[in-house]
Amino acid sequence: MAALSMAPNEQALAQPLESGDSLGAVEFLRRYEAMPEVKKAELIEGTVYMSSPVRMAHAAPDSIIQTWLGWYAVRTPGTQAAVNATVRLGPENVPQPDALLWILPECGGQTRLDPKGYLLGAPELIVEVAASSVAIDLHAKLRAYRRAGVREYLVWCPMEGRFDWLVLDQDEYRANATTSPGVLRSPHFPGLALAVEALLNDDPAQVLDVLQSEMQTPAHAAFVAQLAAKARR
Repeated sequence: MAALSMAPNEQALAQPLESGDSLGAVEFLRRYEAMPEVKKAELIEGTVYMSSPVRMAHAAPDSIIQTWLGWYAVRTPGTQAAVNATVRLGPENVPQPDALLWILPECGGQTRLDPKGYLLGAPELIVEVAASSVAIDLHAKLRAYRRAGVREYLVWCPMEGRFDWLVLDQDEYRANATTSPGVLRSPHFPGLALAVEALLNDDPAQVLDVLQSEMQTPAHAAFVAQLAAKARR
């Protein structure tokens, strides 16, 4: 009996993702969805990147970032934080950032959900923990995020004791200028402040204390009211 042959589309669907593959966003997502055992794969500038097992050098800092960003979102209705969400930025870029913060579309945000539940467009803020991925996070991903219009891009390099908070300014990323000694503040999310020195000195309690203090300011209250007003329109 002759062996059954697969249609071209079935062959493409069955072909697994491999690091270094050159694909478009549609084909990348088709293959990724067919591999539920894969926890993280990204398409950056048309090239597939597959993650290696996660070491504590990444996992522990990542946990601090998720707590910091998640607590802000909980106290700021109209925003939402997400962990490892697949984001459709464009035909050659489908990243899965470590953390992101977005303004809900009904509150004036620039991102929405597509019919499959993926984020479509550029979230306002993205965070990457670059323990072993500095070469990608500070080069190819930076270019992709900048071109897509991600307003704020934060990169923590724990192995180097370095934290970069970049803000989009006339199509270029520039260092965040909204600073006070040891603290960085978001220009687009009032109340979102990061005690960078405490973060780098492994003092997460101080990181959360500073955040909590900033979320009690009139600027944060006004931002929450602004988001609520837009949602009612």
